[in-house]
Amino acid sequence: MLKVLVRRLLSAIPLLLLLSLFVFVLLDLMEGDAARAAAGEDATPEDVEAARERLGLNQPLLVRYVVWLVNAVQGDLGESLLSSQSVSSLIAERVPVTLSLAVVTLVIAVAVGIPLGVAAAMRANRLLDRVVTALASLTMAMPPFVIGLVLVLVFAVNSSLFPATGYSSIGEDGVGGWLQHLVLPALALAAISAAEFARQTRAALVDTLGQDFMRTVRAKGLRSRMIIGKHGMKNAGIPIVTVFGLQAGRILAGAVTVEFVFALPGFGSLAVTAVNQRDIPVILGIVMVSAVTVLVINLIVDVSYGYFNPRLRS
Repeated sequence: MLKVLVRRLLSAIPLLLLLSLFVFVLLDLMEGDAARAAAGEDATPEDVEAARERLGLNQPLLVRYVVWLVNAVQGDLGESLLSSQSVSSLIAERVPVTLSLAVVTLVIAVAVGIPLGVAAAMRANRLLDRVVTALASLTMAMPPFVIGLVLVLVFAVNSSLFPATGYSSIGEDGVGGWLQHLVLPALALAAISAAEFARQTRAALVDTLGQDFMRTVRAKGLRSRMIIGKHGMKNAGIPIVTVFGLQAGRILAGAVTVEFVFALPGFGSLAVTAVNQRDIPVILGIVMVSAVTVLVINLIVDVSYGYFNPRLRS
């Protein structure tokens, strides 16, 4: 298993390099002028050229990329072109909000999706199975921001049960206030993930329950809870854990629109602002932090495979 981890870590290095180069080139081709944005709306051509030279934008693309890459390896993601604030500090300020949203979203998705998938698998091809499958398919067809707008209309505008926008940390209003601000955006993000968990859990468990060894387990007279929990779910665990890793990445992507709808000062809203203002260092920092986060999650998923299937440990 250690060899697998080392091999995955080594393979992640060229992947991050290619990703950073691709994003760097793509941002350079993006419409607009970062130097003009940094100089201000009423800047003269001389001010724009001075800003271009100050930011190093007058250098060749490859030189700028190498300089950025050397600094990034040392932990320096540069400074914002507009605010001159460290990109690392900007991201560090926003990460707790997005991390809180992601954790609550995953908890809701797992707590709702997996039990529904198990219930559907235990009653395969019956009414409950068809209802769960239909609801999951319908939910997966709805974008998170649409679900978010409906939730705001129903639970914030019409009934005032939850705040429509904003964020409150645990230190400000305690756990209750923190959760109250995260429930609606987390539900908007968790809907699709819960549907995917339900579908994949149902499919994996139905396949596992049809295996020969499960007939032997039933012949021993074990209770249904033991059959499903100890034998069924463990052998069906790899597809479910794989979906968990995929949904973690999807939640990071979906946070961009959901945070905008709910006015959450998180990672996604920072990305939208940086793109609108053509703040290249901030965009690069966000992309690289997101990529490293997804790679770490995938690595954890790979490690968990050894628990569900001992043959994969070697």
